[in-house]
Amino acid sequence: MGILNCTPDSFFEDSRVNSLQAVVEKAEKMVHAGAMILDVGGHSTRPNADPVTMEEEIARVIPVIKLLVKNFPEIWISIDTYRLEVAQQAFLAGAHIFNDIGAGNMDEGILEWVSNNQIPYILSHSRGKYNEVHSLPNYLNVVEDVWTDLAKKVQFLRSKSFTNLIIDPGFGFSKSLDDNYKIMAQLPQFKELGAPLMVGISRKTMLCKFLNISSEEALNATTAMNSIALLLGADILRVHDVEEAKQVIDLVEKLKKYGLSNLS
Repeated sequence: MGILNCTPDSFFEDSRVNSLQAVVEKAEKMVHAGAMILDVGGHSTRPNADPVTMEEEIARVIPVIKLLVKNFPEIWISIDTYRLEVAQQAFLAGAHIFNDIGAGNMDEGILEWVSNNQIPYILSHSRGKYNEVHSLPNYLNVVEDVWTDLAKKVQFLRSKSFTNLIIDPGFGFSKSLDDNYKIMAQLPQFKELGAPLMVGISRKTMLCKFLNISSEEALNATTAMNSIALLLGADILRVHDVEEAKQVIDLVEKLKKYGLSNLS
């Protein structure tokens, strides 16, 4: 999954696209490098990001989605939002996947809409409303608590006969630095939820803060952690750097062909 940020303030400057021509050029590079999904976002989730109105978010993402659907009909388009109306407008424009960083918590009716319409849905863990996602909840056991939070949502969706589900532990959202590493170390537990597992750690603070580097310097760290994530059972990597991520995937698949097993 390649990241297309239609925002002026995303934490990684090179991921920003500020014109429709730039969108096409960046998307072409990602697709050529091996992206199977393009994730379009119009509202930065970095710490201390300025709030964006729903109208502005829609204005940012809908023209982009329409353009991507037209130019890349073979590629799945994902809308990265926590707002129900933005997701609904995105699907009318041709999007295929709803990537919800709010796990259904930030806008009423999301889980009902998703389940009633069988919308392919990425359930990404966080706690609280949008302005609270970078606060630090008091977990008794972060791995167990995050797993339980997700399991409750999974149970609700499956009670509605919903099957189009992807799980994301939500690295960087409602978690401390150590919380993120504890979750990564126990990633196989999240496979027990019975859905494909997505990992999004590309150039995030959990890498930069620990290694004392900038997001621009975090490609090597991202590649290393993506390798570990794949060996721990990740099915989808959400990344800024598609070419490097595809190389990691190809190398891990080559090793598995000759008997390498997942770590657990």
